[in-house]
Formats: sequence, C-alpha cells, structure tokens
Amino acid sequence: MPDLRAAIIGFGLAGSVFHAPLLASTAGLSVASVVTRDPGRRERAEREHPGVRVFDEADELFAHGDEHDLVVVAAPNEAHVPLARRALDAGLPAVVDKPLAPSAADARGLVEHAEARGLLLTVFMNRRWDSDQLTLRRLIEEGSLGSVLSYESRFERWRPQLSEKQPWRERTPPEAGGGVLLDLGTHLVDQALALFGSVAHVYAEVAARRGGPADDDSFLVLQHHSGPRSLLWASTLAAAPGPRLRVLGDRAAYVLAGLDGQEDALRAGRRPGDPDDQWGVEPASRWGRLMAGDEEEAAPSEPGAWPRFYALLERALREGGPPPVDPWDAVRGLELLEAARRSAAEAAAVALPAG
Repeated sequence: MPDLRAAIIGFGLAGSVFHAPLLASTAGLSVASVVTRDPGRRERAEREHPGVRVFDEADELFAHGDEHDLVVVAAPNEAHVPLARRALDAGLPAVVDKPLAPSAADARGLVEHAEARGLLLTVFMNRRWDSDQLTLRRLIEEGSLGSVLSYESRFERWRPQLSEKQPWRERTPPEAGGGVLLDLGTHLVDQALALFGSVAHVYAEVAARRGGPADDDSFLVLQHHSGPRSLLWASTLAAAPGPRLRVLGDRAAYVLAGLDGQEDALRAGRRPGDPDDQWGVEPASRWGRLMAGDEEEAAPSEPGAWPRFYALLERALREGGPPPVDPWDAVRGLELLEAARRSAAEAAAVALPAG
C-alpha cells in the first residue's frame, strides 16, 4: 500500500523538529513536500528528507494539490486558519499545529468548514502523549491517588530579558497569535480538560512583564465540574521553576520534577525507530514520586508517545475513524483561554457556559 503523501507548510521549529520527523517515522506516511522560502530550511528539508519537493509559496503547493493526501500547517499562528481553509478547499485533510487559531471564533468557523466539506481536521496536541500525562492517567485509573483534589501543572522557563532577535511569539500581540498563554497555555489547558473534563469557572492572572507586546507570565485556576481544581502556570520569568506536576489526591500525591524528554530528543536529532533506541523512555532518575505524608516511593514513568499522534492519523485517513485530536476540543480550549483573559482584565473569576 503506497504511503499517504504529506505536505508541510512552514519548516521552522514546529515543521522541521516536530512534525517532519514524527511523520516520516510513521508507517504509511511520508513527507512529500515542504513549503519554505528560507534557503537554510530548504537545505535542511532536502538533506533530512531525500526526494522531498520544496516550494517557495503555498500557492505552488496548492497548484499540485492532487499530488498530496494531507497538509500539515506549521506556519505562525495567524496563518493557521487561512492555510488550513485553503487545504480543505483543495479537498485535502489538514493537521494544524497548536493553537488551531488565534481566537475561538476563528477556530469554530474552521471546524464547521471542515465538517461542511466532509474532511478530516485535527490539531497537533502532542503533549497529550507526554510521559507525565500517560503516567498520571495510569495512576488515576489504578486508584493510587484516590480521588484527585488538585492538579498543578507548569511550563516555566527563565528568560528574563527580551532578546534583540525575539521569536515571533514574543514580538506578536495576543490578538495576532502571540504570547505565552496562547503558546504554552494551550497545552496546559488541553491537558487539564483531557484529564478532568469541562470547567465551571476560571480565574487568571496574565501579564507582559518584560515590556514586550506579548504576555510572558500567566497563572490560571480552573474549577472542573468533575471536582478537581487545576492550577496552571506558564511563564518565561521563573528563576526557580516549580515541579512539572504536583497532583494531590485523598490517598496520595504524585510529584514530578522535570519535563518530558521527547522534545529534547527530537532537537538532538534522535528519531522514533532509531536502532537501539527506546523512544520516550524516561530514566529512573527522572521518575516522579508517590507521596503520602512521610511515606514515599518511586512511580515508574510510562514512555512518552508523541509518535502515536501520526499513527492514529494514518489510521483515521485509511479507515475513516476519528482524528487523533477532536478539533472541537481545541475550540473549547480557546474559549477557556479567552475567558481567562477576561478574568485577568476584570480581576475576577469568570463562569463558563454550561456544556
């Protein structure tokens, strides 16, 4: 059976480090084309994916749309909706890097457009398959924590000064898709919703503390209808980052210090399926701890599984099943982030509509 041919629009960090390697290592998928004008990125695409076709513009790609089976949108956030819409209009299923859109309204319109066209649309929420999330799910399901009372989750970094060569996320205002809340906060909110379901109300503090146009420090409190409370931090100003996870249950707590290692592995050039490589396996030194008062024991980590996203996508495209991430989940996440911005502006909790 021939591979499904993917085109990747954008070959910066997301396209070259995350999407292309994971896609190319998935049985039944191949990187057929890349869209980038940057000479260095062109050279990298041709070196790492022999036989790939490189286009300077998306127009060139869509002129050859019938030579592809799906499109991956890995361009800056403000381009997500127009590029994904063009893919759908060309009859091609679309994978969109997170966030699906800069606003919930734009995301909702795109999902409705995909449904009207009868085409698959999904969002690259790869961090659902982080080692820590898979481990926490196991601990919850086996009852190790009892009933979860509080879920604390952090993506914190220490970058106190704006550099002269700011990444586009730091020099772009939130309404155009910039800022840490829409970047890291999208993952934090998606993970919390995937674990504990819908939210009754949100309280948030969001600030641009380094003087740039984009927010760089945020804190959210989500009260889930199912009972737990999620406390989420996304910041570039954490000189002493807190634990990646601290989850308190009425029987025990789960505490994990460090971040899943799959991003570092991809940045270092490792690929799923490399010989003698155990993808996503965390060494025992990085395992979290189960704690109950003075009692403490190691909690072996589940292997991280980012490759599962594209394996599920390949199956969905072949068999017509559900996408790896329901795009309506992304709409709900963006609605929550917009409620968080209102909360920060009003210095008050904001209720979310039922359902």
